[in-house]
Amino acid sequence: MSSQTDFLSAINQIAAERNIDPDEVLEAIKQAVKTGFRRDYPEEEEGSVLEVEIDPTMGAIRVFADKKVVDKVTSPATQISLSDAKKLEKKLSIGDHLLVDITPSGDFGRVAAQAAKQVILQKIREAEKEAVMVEFKDKIGEIDYGVVQRMDGENVIFEIRRAIALMPIDDRIPSEFYRSGSRLKVLLKEISTGPRGKQLIVSRAAPEFLVGLFKIEVPEILSGSVEIKAIAREAGSRSKVAVVSNSDGVDPIGSCVGQKGVRINAIMNELKFGPVEEKIDIILWDEDIQHFIANALSPAQVISVEITDSQNHEAKVIVPDDQLSLAIGKEGQNVRLAARLTGWNIDIQGETLKANDQEQHGKIDSENTAENADSLSSLKLSTRILKVLEKAGITSVSQLKESIEQEKAIAGVGEKSLEEIKAALS
Repeated sequence: MSSQTDFLSAINQIAAERNIDPDEVLEAIKQAVKTGFRRDYPEEEEGSVLEVEIDPTMGAIRVFADKKVVDKVTSPATQISLSDAKKLEKKLSIGDHLLVDITPSGDFGRVAAQAAKQVILQKIREAEKEAVMVEFKDKIGEIDYGVVQRMDGENVIFEIRRAIALMPIDDRIPSEFYRSGSRLKVLLKEISTGPRGKQLIVSRAAPEFLVGLFKIEVPEILSGSVEIKAIAREAGSRSKVAVVSNSDGVDPIGSCVGQKGVRINAIMNELKFGPVEEKIDIILWDEDIQHFIANALSPAQVISVEITDSQNHEAKVIVPDDQLSLAIGKEGQNVRLAARLTGWNIDIQGETLKANDQEQHGKIDSENTAENADSLSSLKLSTRILKVLEKAGITSVSQLKESIEQEKAIAGVGEKSLEEIKAALS
């Protein structure tokens, strides 16, 4: 290359502006030039060890090959004769190594300059992306607005200010349809590191997203006078939120609902970005687990709660006969969410039905929510995953086990969903 002091000056200036290490840029340029040389001049480098040098004064880029000094050359790419070596350095002898300048003439300068340009642009993109990640690092767990850019398979790509964020399938609300240009609230869930570097992950299905919405709409939660103690959510379908007051005279449920339901309606409207409205039950938390279980089964009335096994967290609940189906809920959803909310397995019985009458009393716990043991609804899975499995043609536990054991791919099931399925089957 010809004199290129402007080249190095440009690197230093860009590095300073973008907060990039100039030495890191130069090293990346060397690697790029080396890669380009191997591609364009395969006959020159076959089997050889290459070194790229950049003249710090002139900015000239040159390529050298490490060659062994031999008596008779059998591999020109890796060897040099003693007589030729002495022309370059007189003190060399057989067995020594020498860096030989093999920089091509002609068009190589343009190729090297192009490689340098690409490296600099890539470093700028990486630096800007890193700066964005630093900006969001302290905001993980907060709610922010994102604009839907496009769909990437089953994932949704959002733009949040200057950052590009990914919403994986497991973080989507199943009933939602994401239109390009739509502006939605999302949870800044985490910053993950993958093959393409750091990636901002957002969610609308995580329980923490619902917690964030309550903090926005309910000042008492943000101030700490009302506290969310537990939450159980089946995104897009139904959620139960247990709250308690930390201040005298503050009604925790009334604070969350708001005057004429204005606060809870605002939260539900944010979740209604599709044909189905997610229902939210506000539950009064109680340190007495019997009272808490009774509250968690709302809107069903409860006659009594008996702790049958405190070590394994098992309880028996008696409800009026006409409240049995309401307490259980459609496909066992109400008792399933109540069990997740409290952390206890709940056996529900009607007031006049015998406990051993399996076909009539409607016994259900958090891990078995259907009368048919082979039904998918008997597993502790979210409604979204159950719908995905049904769409994939899997309608029974035995079918699901077979697919997992044979490591068959299930359409619409991502890695996180697969982990949840395996946990439910274990």
